[in-house]
Amino acid sequence: MTTTTSQESSPTAPLTAPGAAGAVGADVSEEEFTARLAPLRREILAHCYRMTGSVHDAEDMLQETYLRAWRAMRGFENRSSLRTWMFRIATNTCLTHLEGRKRRPLPTGIGAPPADPRDQPREDTSVPWLEPLPDRLVWSSAPVDPAESAVGRETVRLAFVAALQHLTAQQRAVLLLRDVLAWSAAEVADALDLSVAAVNSTLQRARAHMANVHDVPPLEPTDPRHRDLLARYVAAFEAYDVAAIVELLAADVVWEMPPFPGWYQGPAAVGHLITTWCPATGPGSMRMLATAANGLPAYGLYMRGDDGVHRAFQLQQVTLGADGVRHVTVWFGAELFARCGLPAELGPDEGVAPAV
Repeated sequence: MTTTTSQESSPTAPLTAPGAAGAVGADVSEEEFTARLAPLRREILAHCYRMTGSVHDAEDMLQETYLRAWRAMRGFENRSSLRTWMFRIATNTCLTHLEGRKRRPLPTGIGAPPADPRDQPREDTSVPWLEPLPDRLVWSSAPVDPAESAVGRETVRLAFVAALQHLTAQQRAVLLLRDVLAWSAAEVADALDLSVAAVNSTLQRARAHMANVHDVPPLEPTDPRHRDLLARYVAAFEAYDVAAIVELLAADVVWEMPPFPGWYQGPAAVGHLITTWCPATGPGSMRMLATAANGLPAYGLYMRGDDGVHRAFQLQQVTLGADGVRHVTVWFGAELFARCGLPAELGPDEGVAPAV
């Protein structure tokens, strides 16, 4: 996890629209208000996603934040930057939303041991599972240099967001404001109506928990093995070649697929799971289309129906390591395809896009 250091992302930097001067005040029009705040939308969406663990909830919180800001605009007295003011509203909006709500885990975070792949997976829809964040909602295009982006990939990486869900809502807010947005303890205390001492003690507890998160950095897209691994992974799935899939998996690979609470570890277990429970009928029954989520490669997998049409089946987020595919998180639901900009069905001439 890294803190934001750019001028654009500093909590004290003034925010103005191109060609505009000064800060938002009582006489600003709705059009100018919208223009001034437009550059913040992606950052605030990412912040709300970290807080809630749900892209659906994050979008709702983003809209509520802008609505609250518009209603409170006449009370903005320029004592802080517009950006700081907006993140204060967003954080408190999320805190209100999270009152009484359950945390959003991944299957690996519910405390159970790896499942037996011989047992049929069974859904648990009573759990509000952690959702993926499509890259297209955070970055206008995949950032070439994440260090130059207002939202760093590591701050929305699934392991980090999953770990945040084990914190209380207030601990999440304090940690994110201090360690991601680089606010001072005094600024956080003012935003959350806490004492500085309470902020510091809350941060200490949150950091202690996050220190137990061991998220090994994934293979970077610039690594020559990256594109080759992804291409071979896609080819193996589209050929329904389980042996080839298993060969690409790291020795400690983890496979999880909410809303199924079971998770699987090791190439043999994953291979047995796919062989036994995957509804594919042979080569060509699955096709994949590339996208990205949480700063990592992802693929929409389309399953061929009895009528020969390939329809949205599951979204796979793939984490690569030097020794192969290290982690695959799978989600189901056609709505995820739409959020990622993927079609619900594939025509006969559509196939996998270039590896990201």
